[in-house]
Amino acid sequence: MSHDPAQSESNEVCLVDDDPSVLKSMQYLLASDGIKVRAFNKPEDFLAHAATHSVPVVVTDIWMEGVTGLEILARMCALSPRPRVIVITARDDLAARATAMAIGPVAFFIKPFNDEKFIAAVREALNQN
Repeated sequence: MSHDPAQSESNEVCLVDDDPSVLKSMQYLLASDGIKVRAFNKPEDFLAHAATHSVPVVVTDIWMEGVTGLEILARMCALSPRPRVIVITARDDLAARATAMAIGPVAFFIKPFNDEKFIAAVREALNQN
């Protein structure tokens, strides 16, 4: 497959979740809607990727082993162009939500979330390029 890597990255969504089953279902959900996805099971791997690639949209869990989604959110703010971040979490922790909102994700979802709304939020984030 020959294609311009810069072009392909510009519409790629990165998924970060340390739960493989959640990662797979989100990946399948977005891919089935024709959205290009790159999945990361380890937040560290994603941060390494983000350091060397342009990342337009990131979907991240909050509670993960090692690096939290809040840390990822904070690090994304330091990048330019700044990736748009969608936060997902299984437990609605008000402190975590307040912290996330202060940093500024484009959307915040609590699992299990509505698939249509999730896809719409990802599409909207991609369209803000």
